[in-house]
Amino acid sequence: MFAVIGILLVFGAVLGGFLMEKGHVAVLLQPAEFLIIVGAGLGTVLIANPTHILKSILSSTLRVFSKSHFTRQRYVSMLKMMFELLNKVRRSGMLSIEADIEQPEESVLFKEYPDFLHDEAARNFVCDTMRMAVTGGIEPFDLDQMMDLDMEVQHRCAHQPVSSLMTVADSLPGLGIVAAVLGVVITMQALGGPAEEIGRKVAAALVGTFLGILLCYGVVGPIGAYLSKEAEEEHAFLYVLRVLMIAFIKGNAPVQAVEMARRAVPLHVRPSFTEVEAACHGQPAATPAATEEKVA
Repeated sequence: MFAVIGILLVFGAVLGGFLMEKGHVAVLLQPAEFLIIVGAGLGTVLIANPTHILKSILSSTLRVFSKSHFTRQRYVSMLKMMFELLNKVRRSGMLSIEADIEQPEESVLFKEYPDFLHDEAARNFVCDTMRMAVTGGIEPFDLDQMMDLDMEVQHRCAHQPVSSLMTVADSLPGLGIVAAVLGVVITMQALGGPAEEIGRKVAAALVGTFLGILLCYGVVGPIGAYLSKEAEEEHAFLYVLRVLMIAFIKGNAPVQAVEMARRAVPLHVRPSFTEVEAACHGQPAATPAATEEKVA
């Protein structure tokens, strides 16, 4: 939602300032310049990236216009799910979760958490790690190193579409200059004509440079920056899972492992201790009014 508002604000502010100075919007409507810049930009994307990155760019760009998946409630739900999973291990042993991690889509426990099942990266991260813990014979340090390697690979893959978009953003001003140069070439061909015609062709050439810079710093660049932050959020989510699982495998109780993981949650979405405790034990979270009444 904010991405749409931001794009509208960018174009609204630019056009508003242009109109305040008595500019004519029709002058900015240059389909040929737009075709050169956007078409060439898309061409560079196709040249520079293999198919799997192209698909990732498309899916990632569409996510810009939706809300973040890594909310405060998502973290509470994840901590509650892991608390239930680890409690099952504590009561019945490691082998009790073998069916859950081998076929998570069929797990009664995981079915209560559709966000987890739909998140392939988090689902595989948890199931693969716990599968290694079930098989045994691996030290907690080695398992931690394995999770770190997995996170590094996923983080690097998540940044591939970001890098591609930033490369396109950097090329747009240059493509705008290409469009402007072509406009100057056309202008030079019309030097013997009326002054008004020459003026229109020069304006069209300058619009090419304008569009290249605007699309770079006003649209593509910010989208790439957003995707970079989203990749960091996903990395942070996996890091919380890593802290939780390694804490339990080292011998900590589920409630202790959950609290260690809660401390690793980024501050802007970190739930309180009371909120997580209430969720794990199936109790409604205390409201501020109820807390004040209890104190009184």
